Amino acid sequence: MPSKNLNPPPGLNLFPSLKPPQKTLAFHQILVLVITFLAYASFHASRKPPSIVKSVLGPNDHSNSSLTESNLNSTLLNSSSIDAGWAPFNGPRGTHRLGELDLTFLSVYSIGMYFCGHVGDRVHLRYFLVFGMIGSGIFTIMFGLGYWLGVHVLGFFLAVQVVCGLFQSVGWPCVVAIVGNWSGKEKRGLIMGLWNSHTSVGNIVGSILASGVLEFGWGFSFVLPGVLMIVVGIVVFMFLVVSPDDLGFESPGKEIEMDAEVDSVRSSEEKVESEKAGLLETGDSDSLAAIGFFETWRLPGVAPFAFCLFFSKLVAYTFLYWLPFYIRHTAVAGVHLSHKTAGILSTIFDMGGVLGGILAGFISDVIEARAVTSIVFLLLSIPALLFYRVYGSISMFANISLMFLSGLLVNGPYSLITTAVATDLGTQTMVGGNSRALATVSAIIDGTGSVGAALGPLLAGYISTRGWNSVFLMLILSIFLASLFLIRVARTEIKAKLNEGKWFWNSIGGH
Repeated sequence: MPSKNLNPPPGLNLFPSLKPPQKTLAFHQILVLVITFLAYASFHASRKPPSIVKSVLGPNDHSNSSLTESNLNSTLLNSSSIDAGWAPFNGPRGTHRLGELDLTFLSVYSIGMYFCGHVGDRVHLRYFLVFGMIGSGIFTIMFGLGYWLGVHVLGFFLAVQVVCGLFQSVGWPCVVAIVGNWSGKEKRGLIMGLWNSHTSVGNIVGSILASGVLEFGWGFSFVLPGVLMIVVGIVVFMFLVVSPDDLGFESPGKEIEMDAEVDSVRSSEEKVESEKAGLLETGDSDSLAAIGFFETWRLPGVAPFAFCLFFSKLVAYTFLYWLPFYIRHTAVAGVHLSHKTAGILSTIFDMGGVLGGILAGFISDVIEARAVTSIVFLLLSIPALLFYRVYGSISMFANISLMFLSGLLVNGPYSLITTAVATDLGTQTMVGGNSRALATVSAIIDGTGSVGAALGPLLAGYISTRGWNSVFLMLILSIFLASLFLIRVARTEIKAKLNEGKWFWNSIGGH
């Protein structure tokens, strides 16, 4: 039955054929996935330019290379005009300044994430998301204007990154909450693994856009992604439907939640869990509409996955912000690559991340164990990073293969935790399956991860002056720590599976 108070976006009023009953629930579920995919891909595309222009802004130092002077001159001939760097990033402490630029953006982003998640559960999500997108686009463009205005003041770039980071923090809690409104629990890991490839796709698009126009001036590398963000923001405003209720549809998860309640009556273990849930409830049904910040931290699984993501995202964002710079300053088969080639080549890591997110989601659906899946990916990524550092410079084939494998294993758990895990935790029985807690849960998990994301690029900027071996050691240690936080959760998952097996065989034996 249609809802009395429908609230479709203006684009659906312009095109009535997109409304029900002409279009089904399944159509709008797909449409929401596509629009939110484009929205967050544009967020990531606008974050990519700083990593692409690092090798142009910063000091150009090939002293650690075996490349001969004559080969170096011929390789860099076409880009000699941009190798001088850009003050204040081209001095001896240029890599430090670049790291501090990343820290400024990501620190504000992580702090803003907590705030925006709290707000997201209380305001209209489409308006809030568009607000973040338009603001992000404007300030991404403003950073690029520093090129034409001849700005060499560090404070200008830091100030722009502060405001841009705040606008960017709006995106993730909004898109996760909207997708959570439209999705049931069936095949959540696979569907969200596919959907979460927007992160890697956005990185790839941002890298190609920023690298493609870099030769015309590094300002263009910011302007194009900024314009893209604004255009996609307009599409979101016109066509994104926040909730099935806005079109008169029944929420997809309601039948599942009712079945779960029936099953809980028959299961003594679920009775115990429902009694625990009662301890968290205040007795007022409205309190579940927007769960508090500190109450969210106490939900089962939130803290372990949040701290795991702290270290996992530290690694992922170090690659996001420094991989093109690393490729540019590390000879592959004895030859240094150009700025443009290094930027485009770095997209291989994100291509691996696309497959990694899908694979991690699929595996976690099959074995029904998110923590176990995450730990396996994390531990396998340690030898992958070692091989990439040691053997990645032997040949282009080795570099591409090992970079792809590293991206697959590093981004797999990162993708899984920020999507399927966050949605599971935000709609679990402890909050009554109410998706109004979802923005807060996803903000806490990704906000904590973003603190690690802020530290990673900063540490890489400082540690890289001692050599890249030290950077990779930091990354491997971070991955190991990330896996430690999930051990208890993984043990719980394994015990649950063993108990299910015992119950199954006992039930057969009883017959």
